[in-house]
Order: sequence, then C-alpha cells, then structure tokens
Amino acid sequence: MNFLAHIYLSFNDKEITIGNFIADSIRANKFQHLPIKVQKGIKLHRLIDTYTDTHAIPKISSKRLHANYSHYSRVIVDIYYDHFLAKNWSKYSDIPLDVFVDNFYDLLEDNYEILPDGIKRMMPYMIADNWIFNYSKMDGIARVLNGMNRRTKNKSRMNFAILDLEEHYDEFEKEFTEFFEELITYSKHKYISLTTKK
Repeated sequence: MNFLAHIYLSFNDKEITIGNFIADSIRANKFQHLPIKVQKGIKLHRLIDTYTDTHAIPKISSKRLHANYSHYSRVIVDIYYDHFLAKNWSKYSDIPLDVFVDNFYDLLEDNYEILPDGIKRMMPYMIADNWIFNYSKMDGIARVLNGMNRRTKNKSRMNFAILDLEEHYDEFEKEFTEFFEELITYSKHKYISLTTKK
C-alpha cells in the first residue's frame, strides 16, 4: 500500500503513524535507535506490505497491468488503491481528508529530528504540492505516476498507467473496496497485538 493507506492503518496513533510512514526508508532492522512505538509502526508497515503482496485481490489488479509494466505493476496498484481510499475517504473516516492530511504533516514537522534523511528531503515537496490530499484527483495520480517514471529514468513507463486506470476504473475500484475491508481487519488485529506487547 502507498502513503495514505499506511497512515490511515495506524489508527490515529501518532508514534505508530511515524513508524508506518518511514518504514520504506529504514533498512532491515536498523531502527533500534527509534522510540519503541515508532519501531512497532515500522513492524506494522512490513506486516501490511506482506499481507498485501500475498493477497489474491491485489494480485488480480496487478495481473491486469503486468503485460505493460512488468514488476512495476504492484507499485502502480498501490498508487491506484491510495487514489480510491482518498476518493472514498468519507466511507472510512469521520475526519475530513484535508484535516487528516494537515494533521499528518504537522506530526512529521513535530518529529522532524527522528525522521530518516530521505524523508526529510522529500517532505518539503510532499507538503508544498500536497501529494497525499491530491491522491483523490486523477491529475494528482497522474503527477505521482509521472514522478515515479522519472525516478526509473523512464524505464517503467509508469506515466502511461493513468490510461490503464481510466480504462479499467470500475474494476480497480471494486477490487480495492473488497480488499481494503479485509486489510483494515487484519491491520487492526496486528496493531492491537503489537501495541499490547511490552
């Protein structure tokens, strides 16, 4: 899953949210210097990723893209699914998306000193262009896909994946909706398990 899903699946727990967000910037187990609950957020992130990577429904979404994007198809599906979460946000949260995202940006700024360098470099761009809120819009997703394509030096052709989203929009949305309900249940169980352990 992409940024918004991981933040949402931290269940409004601030330290878990930080860990869940920064996990992709942390290698192996090199997080022992971080507060214990942030470490648990990193572990939760990895559990969510493993569950997603092995679940049948995201595999169906990914297979639809595989011929055009090969191993990048899973990354694209993560981005699509964040779009559907943002677009249908009111189904999942009583907090308006713009308020939720602003609170998250404030949380990052309040905990800047413990963030990995990669996150610190990314933050100004993410906040200035309001990446996470703009997942709800097709042009926001197009910008993300263009940026990802540039990062792969145009090898991934991910910039064209906005066309696949438009063509198969209803199928992808249905798959997201079915999968995300299961992911919420799984993630809540793992969150409780992690946070009740000493």
